[in-house]
Amino acid sequence: MPLLYVALAVVLLLILMIPLKMNGFVSLLLTSLFVGFLVGMPLDKIWGSISSGLGGQLGGTAIIVGLGAMIGTLMADAGAAQRIATRLMEKMGIKRVQVAILIASLILGVTMFYEVAFVLIIPLVFVIVRQTKLNLLYVALPMSIALSTAHSFLPPHPGPAAVAGVFHANMSLTLLYGLIIAIPAAAFIGLTWTRVPFFKKISPEIPEGIVTNKTFKEDEMPSFGVSMFVALVPVILMAIDAVCTLFLPKENSFRHIMDFIGSSNMALLIALILAMWLLGPRVGRPLKDVMQSCSNAVKPMAMIILVIGAGGAFKQVLVDGGIADYIKDLTGGWNISPIILAWLIAALLRIALGSATVAVMTAAGVVLPIAQASGVSMELMTLAVTCGSISFSHVTDPGFWMFKEYLNLSVGEAIKIRTTYTTALGLIGLAGVLILNLFF
Repeated sequence: MPLLYVALAVVLLLILMIPLKMNGFVSLLLTSLFVGFLVGMPLDKIWGSISSGLGGQLGGTAIIVGLGAMIGTLMADAGAAQRIATRLMEKMGIKRVQVAILIASLILGVTMFYEVAFVLIIPLVFVIVRQTKLNLLYVALPMSIALSTAHSFLPPHPGPAAVAGVFHANMSLTLLYGLIIAIPAAAFIGLTWTRVPFFKKISPEIPEGIVTNKTFKEDEMPSFGVSMFVALVPVILMAIDAVCTLFLPKENSFRHIMDFIGSSNMALLIALILAMWLLGPRVGRPLKDVMQSCSNAVKPMAMIILVIGAGGAFKQVLVDGGIADYIKDLTGGWNISPIILAWLIAALLRIALGSATVAVMTAAGVVLPIAQASGVSMELMTLAVTCGSISFSHVTDPGFWMFKEYLNLSVGEAIKIRTTYTTALGLIGLAGVLILNLFF
């Protein structure tokens, strides 16, 4: 019966989000209430459970989401992102344009959300295409693949960070393991997908009037070294923390220091302060403009933060209602890898719901008891869920429509390109997690 309750909750979520067009936050709240009623929780306890889950989830991820958005917007508004992309193009040349755009997108994708980075980099892609007469898809597809990979595999992005919070996984280790998988996955798919015969036949034109982003002049941008430094500070600090966790004893004093400095919250805060100093007044922007960029960055993230919080509420109702324990006991004897099971649940929810953020938070609530009983590293279980959620992007995914419109594709072409590459990334991610599980 508890599994039936979960199935009914997912059906309700589908109905609310697809035919009724409700946003993910309201849909998850109503679904959480529905589950609370079904399992017979006392009425005065349901909202307490929802509030506890929402607050607990946001306590671990709201800081990460907010700081990450501010750093990304500051880099865009100061011209640092454009500097990284253009310098890599200059150094690597036309023959390696795909490699250059892939590297730039991965670097920027670590601290920027998919949609933000896509809108930021696509004008540069259009300039390259106009100057070189290369196929638009040949240049743009590696960018989109790299951004999708970073968005789904690497904290501090909302999905991986939120699931790591649900599973109480170490964020730095999650980032380190994610990088081990993400870099080869993005490189393989990004550099081979445009060479598939079907894609080579598609030659879309640059859409008219769709991009109005500012192009910075040479003297308006910070240096390449400063831009790269700001972009990579959080990654470097978190990676050092992960290495210390793996190789230094718990009583080591340097490890304790890095546990603090290399935590996701502190690493991002340090990166933001450096970005304010290096990308603000030092390139002629007054502090009030820098702070305005920070304020503007958080506004579009409000709904994402609420959806993540509502996902935590859904998880808490499953736990408090006893469903989590039931799933834990039921799946304990299943002869299937918990990593594969977690991936499948996330992938199915992605197909049904479209939104990767909603899918990954719903999956986290369902998978939590499986993860706790599995004995598998919580960091790897986090990646199993997030790489499942990248798969099967299609018409219910807002990112699908951004991809289609900016690249001037038909719906059929977008399905054949984006849906296949996201699914391939998800499968490669699953394979990577299974391989890492042999060693960690």
